[in-house]
Amino acid sequence: MMRHIPRKRFGQNFLIDPYIIAEIIRVTQPHSQDRLVEIGPGLGALTSPLLDIVDTLQVIEIDRDIVDHLKSTYAGKNLIIHNCDALKFDFAELGHDLRIVGNLPYNISTPLLFHLARFCGHIRDMYFMLQQEVVARMVAEPSTPDYGRLSLMLQNRFDMGQLISVPPESFRPAPKVQSAVVWMRPRATPIIPVECERLFADLIATAFSQRRKTLRNTLRGYLTTSDFERLAIDAGLRAENLTLEQFAAITDYLSNNKSHGWHDKCAQS
Repeated sequence: MMRHIPRKRFGQNFLIDPYIIAEIIRVTQPHSQDRLVEIGPGLGALTSPLLDIVDTLQVIEIDRDIVDHLKSTYAGKNLIIHNCDALKFDFAELGHDLRIVGNLPYNISTPLLFHLARFCGHIRDMYFMLQQEVVARMVAEPSTPDYGRLSLMLQNRFDMGQLISVPPESFRPAPKVQSAVVWMRPRATPIIPVECERLFADLIATAFSQRRKTLRNTLRGYLTTSDFERLAIDAGLRAENLTLEQFAAITDYLSNNKSHGWHDKCAQS
């Protein structure tokens, strides 16, 4: 195995647990002709078993030393390496029906998930190792402590679920947090129309800016008492009590009422 000192700036924690590796392969269920993409292959924990299954594997790796290792280790294999930052990568270049897997660097996991959301039309499904706390927020339901902006922004675009819990000792070096594997499948149609996502994002950012305050206070710049009544939403609730569908109803209401001043913002998104 390559002797490589994990680099903190790249958020490197290498998966070494053969049981967890096998479980990820099991739940992912790759097939030979899949358009499979691995983000952050590292030292090849997932890369090796995946190459035994798929006809071609594409990987995205920012660390040049690891890229050199991959090139020498898998010479002659159908491995396509993109030496670049996944946050800046244009996944549309890889075509459609992509299946994306990876042990994502925890220091960039949230912005990377939002970046990937831009390519939903090109993706079939995704399976990622993430910090347990992040996964809990992604899949959280209303009226729970973990429910918030991340839950709503991602649930608007994806169906999601936690699959595997992973202890720190499954990595080298061991992180200070628990991890989990999550699956994500793009919705056929987002709950919020694409042209209104900016308004939706601003709305929930404002609603959750002071979690302990009621919607009457946090959304007073968006909705009046009569607006809440028309929407049949209790203004005495907090943001964490509203479902995605209720936030969608508010977004739709604002975008279709020019008198509120939000119509243009939605149209320009």
